[in-house]
Amino acid sequence: MSYIVDFKHVSTVGLESSPVAAALAGLRANEARYFMNKYKHEFEVIPADESQENLDYVKRILKEERDIEFAAKPLETSRFQVDNIQFTYVFYEDGLGLNVMYTVDDAKKRAVGFKLSEGMEVPKELEGKFKFARQKSKLAGTIRGSFFVIKNDY
Repeated sequence: MSYIVDFKHVSTVGLESSPVAAALAGLRANEARYFMNKYKHEFEVIPADESQENLDYVKRILKEERDIEFAAKPLETSRFQVDNIQFTYVFYEDGLGLNVMYTVDDAKKRAVGFKLSEGMEVPKELEGKFKFARQKSKLAGTIRGSFFVIKNDY
């Protein structure tokens, strides 16, 4: 069952099994606020067990681009297009929020972003491979983020 993320009243619905559920909910709400403010788009998530196609898409990109396979359990996904950009999100139980930004008509504007919820360790799959910048958020506390550019077509 899908869920529209409310960024005014942050909820851990769907994220309860995460050890950093409140921080992950804040991170998810932060993304929802961004899309509402920038694109007037409601951020809707789907349980990971109902969205295998989204998980397969993200797994393929991670594997082919950087040989990354996360051990953490995916809890939710989201996939949508605004303007000419396709977005795919996966929120993991360990507190990782991952997004694929894939511009349909410009191969130079495609990337995978990683956001770490406050209180989580850097996943072993990313240790030493990425530098993380810090960002403050009223909804999510301190978010650490990084990204890489997608080189191939998906």
